[in-house]
Amino acid sequence: MNRGTWHFLRWLYPGLGVKRWLLIAIFGAILLANGASRWLTAEGMHLQINELVDNFLDDFMPLSALPYLFIGLGALCIFFGIRQWMRAIVQAVTPDNKGRIVDALHDMRLRRGYKIVAIGGGTGLSTLLRGLKRYTTNLTAIVTVADDGGSSGRLQKELGILPPGDIRNCLVALADDEALVTDLFRYRFAEGEGLLGHSFGNLFLAAMTGITGNFDRAIKESSRVLNIKGRVLPSTLETISLRATLADGSDIRGETNISKSPSPIVRLVLEPADAAPLQETLDAIDEADAIVLGPGSLYTSILPNLLVDGIARAIANAPAPKIYVCNVMTQPGETDGYTASKHVAALLEHAHARVSDFAIVNLEPPRRLLETYKVGGQVPVEPDREAVEALGVRVVGARVISETDTVRHDPQKLADSVLKLIDECIAERSSFVRLTTGSATPAPLKEAPPVA
Repeated sequence: MNRGTWHFLRWLYPGLGVKRWLLIAIFGAILLANGASRWLTAEGMHLQINELVDNFLDDFMPLSALPYLFIGLGALCIFFGIRQWMRAIVQAVTPDNKGRIVDALHDMRLRRGYKIVAIGGGTGLSTLLRGLKRYTTNLTAIVTVADDGGSSGRLQKELGILPPGDIRNCLVALADDEALVTDLFRYRFAEGEGLLGHSFGNLFLAAMTGITGNFDRAIKESSRVLNIKGRVLPSTLETISLRATLADGSDIRGETNISKSPSPIVRLVLEPADAAPLQETLDAIDEADAIVLGPGSLYTSILPNLLVDGIARAIANAPAPKIYVCNVMTQPGETDGYTASKHVAALLEHAHARVSDFAIVNLEPPRRLLETYKVGGQVPVEPDREAVEALGVRVVGARVISETDTVRHDPQKLADSVLKLIDECIAERSSFVRLTTGSATPAPLKEAPPVA
């Protein structure tokens, strides 16, 4: 299919509002013509337009074909007339859009999407964002800044900025031209004194921090340059580190070391413990239609955000449904032998608050790469539904994996599962409101059946 045909077919994309208004315009034109004819007849005027047209076209084509010809030409004129009129408006209002009406309408549809706050870090969060941005631009990614390894750790030590790695991944995932930005921002210098091992995206954020004088402002300006769909916020602007207490009684410090823990993790704390969140973060949580935690490394990507003072409490107090996306595979050094219920238990225990109403658990174990992962000490997370629901969290079973060179969540499948759950919660809440406003005694909500 060539580019022109594909662009034309985008007019048929559901939800843009084009087809319904085109039909209304055609219906209006018919009513106008009929009304004018009736008015002229009532005034005693007989223009005999049909006879004049018939006499003119009689030599060129059979008169029996005229109704079909006029209907087709009339519809085309209405369509292209409205199309060019809309194009002129789009060019006047949004000069950068270059008159691309379907793109402008699609963007308008995305701006009406759910307000979703996604919390985490690493590649898991960026995977979720990559799927959700196709449905809404009202996305807020709250990202951990506890990374202390690789290029991010070096920049933190050398320049005193917050580690940009996880922020970079989220900016790339939400970028308008993701393919080009991905290649550019993930490019790592393979040589050069001082540049070896650094990614361009990390250096870009470091440079923007130097220009703006503030890491938060640097993220905002980078978001504007990349034209991202949504916004990315660090969980805190303070320099933080992680400390874990292990089952053998020892303590281990630093995100990199914790991810390679030689013994099961018993407790994770943030240093300093009173690191303050951004007010924007708390406002986004309060205004969200849904809050999604994960997917990602439990102890080094998700929990560090919840340990920032006030974030877990804000999530618990928010009226939005709280959804935890459980990992597909266990992670050596962090979650060896963890079932879904152990993931959820660790989440609730460290948050000291009700931060999860639902847990999306994968029901489709990998097949092709199962043995490869087993050699590396990773196995599929067991979806022990009854144990999870005993913690007061409803299990939502779904088939959400992508098995290519690795086993990860599939962006599209995960986004569909999240949005389906949000739709159910919104519908359930609306039904509850109608019931309570129509009766003196509020009716209790019925528990929705698990999503298969």
